[in-house]
Amino acid sequence: MFNLATDRISTMEKVENNLKSPHLNVKDLNVYIQGKHILKNINLSIPDKSITCIIGPSGCGKTTLLRSFNRLHDDSSDVRLTGNVFIDEEDIYGRGVEVTHIRKKMGLLAQKPTVLPMSIYDNVAYGPRLYGIKKRRKLYEIVKHQLSSVGLWEEVKDRLKTPAVSLSMGQQQRLCLARGLAVEPEIILGDEATSALDPISTLKIEELFLNLKEKYSIVMVTHILRQAKRIADYVAFMYLGELIEFGPASEIFTNPKKKLTQDYISGSFS
Repeated sequence: MFNLATDRISTMEKVENNLKSPHLNVKDLNVYIQGKHILKNINLSIPDKSITCIIGPSGCGKTTLLRSFNRLHDDSSDVRLTGNVFIDEEDIYGRGVEVTHIRKKMGLLAQKPTVLPMSIYDNVAYGPRLYGIKKRRKLYEIVKHQLSSVGLWEEVKDRLKTPAVSLSMGQQQRLCLARGLAVEPEIILGDEATSALDPISTLKIEELFLNLKEKYSIVMVTHILRQAKRIADYVAFMYLGELIEFGPASEIFTNPKKKLTQDYISGSFS
């Protein structure tokens, strides 16, 4: 049905020459789950301080790729991975690399908010405490700063000790973002981070991402093309486990180089 071009890697290299300084580099990444070849020879350079959206139909490998960035596959015995993923110059799958060290660099925002069964305050303070910060004043400053950074401080400052589950779904997702930022990551990962939210909460998260990209590299899986058009600086289009096309969002959405990309964006298939 579709012709997957064989010159994809050389095309990617040309695109990479026009990118901002890359922060996360994927080299010849293959992922097998229960013996099935899910990701196939992925080569990708994700720029620093920008938003990269990964798009494609369901089952194309978007989430599998995202989970590879912070070694979440380590917890599954039926997953086999080959290739390299570099943050700056460090191969996160290199021998002797400590997993918690890698995950500290990645703040993950899942499809549904996953607040911890504790207070609003303790949710944000959890990571800093885990990494050795004990002084109350310092923890309070971190909590206030991160809740402010996600626009939540004014909404919750008078009930910091109440359970996090008392917050609305949109507030919980912003709390999860604040919790991730509290450990000072380098990269923010979003796995369809707004799919469970109402339109107003979705726009708030998108607005936060647009502000946060001044300090972080943001990589977001989304099945909503309108969302990618609103916030993406760069777009990676995947199909059947392969990276078909990657480049600036303006080019991908207005003048894609691959017919398969054009067909997907035009709605010929989903």
